[in-house]
Amino acid sequence: MASGFMEAESRLVPGRLDALQAAWFLGFEPHEIPTLIAAGLLKPLGHPARNATKFFVTQALEQLRCDEKWLARASDANCQYWRERNARNRNRERGPTRNNRFNRQSDRNSRADCPTNATATG
Repeated sequence: MASGFMEAESRLVPGRLDALQAAWFLGFEPHEIPTLIAAGLLKPLGHPARNATKFFVTQALEQLRCDEKWLARASDANCQYWRERNARNRNRERGPTRNNRFNRQSDRNSRADCPTNATATG
C-alpha cells in the first residue's frame, strides 16, 4: 500500500506554474511568454501587477499544449511580434529620409584620429 502512495505522489504536478515553468511546459522560450500574454493567447492567474510574477493554471496549460490550433496561433503571434519589431528597428536605423548612409549611429570612442586624452609632448 505504501508503494502505491509513493507512485501517485511522484506524478503530482503543482496547480500553478510560473512563466519560466509554463514556457518549458508549452515548448516556448521564456521571453515569448509576455508576447503570448499581450496577444491574449495566454492568461495569467488572478490579476497580477505588470512587474509581478505571473502564474498559470497547470490544467489550462495542459489543454493548450494539446491544442494544435492554439500552438499554431501562438507560434504565429511570436513570429508576428518579431517581424514588427525588426521592421521598427530597420525604420529607426534608416531615419526619416530612408537613407541609412547618413543616419548611422556611430560610436564616439571608435575614432582613432581624435584622441580624448592627448598629452602635449615638448
